[in-house]
Amino acid sequence: MARTGQPATRHIAAVARAVTVLDVLAESDAALGTNEIARRAGINASSVSRLLATLTGAGLVEHLADTGRYRLGLRLFYLGNAALARVDLRALARPELRLLAEASGETSTLCVPAEDEALTVDFVQSARSVQSVARVGRPSVAHATAVGKVLLAHRGGEPSGPLTAFTGRTITDPAALADELARTVERGWAQAVGEREPDLNAVAVPVRQAGALVAILGLQGPSGRFGPRAMRKGVGLLQASATRIAGAGADR
Repeated sequence: MARTGQPATRHIAAVARAVTVLDVLAESDAALGTNEIARRAGINASSVSRLLATLTGAGLVEHLADTGRYRLGLRLFYLGNAALARVDLRALARPELRLLAEASGETSTLCVPAEDEALTVDFVQSARSVQSVARVGRPSVAHATAVGKVLLAHRGGEPSGPLTAFTGRTITDPAALADELARTVERGWAQAVGEREPDLNAVAVPVRQAGALVAILGLQGPSGRFGPRAMRKGVGLLQASATRIAGAGADR
């Protein structure tokens, strides 16, 4: 007889083991090899190898051919994005994104922390004819974007990969990046001035609830228009929006 109202209580062991593998990868700051995953999950390596093959085929896990290691796959973002559509955060942030775009004239973004990057989950495009284009699902570049710097500063670490130079202004020296992250922590916001793209500037602030980083708000625009004065104004707008989002979330 089919049950109604309550989920079934019998579990499928293989699915439970697959979830454990995903949890292990989610908790790691770096990609992991099969044996290390098996050790952390408490599952024998041959079973983990088969689980990884299935998860990789489904796009839930990504295999890094150059190292033979594994990390979470992008399909999890799409699944998570579907779940986020039903979560209060996006609903709370959407009006603020509109206000930010209207008040600044630039594109506003809402990002959430992921494994090594922050992922855009919502945005409001600038109404101006020359605009910075945002895309849902686009990951930040941790060391070369304002959003990415907020994430790194909050986590107190460096990017897991190399500091690739995208422009002449990209920070590629670890010591210089550490100084930039220290400034980000001290002032409570981050900026990127022509670091990811030559003519693109951005500012970003954290959204915290109960001390935890739950989201990152950002503004981005062409450097010829979104210069130092406009960026400073943008920081104030972002901080006010972040405060309202965090407060509204705490009230629910």
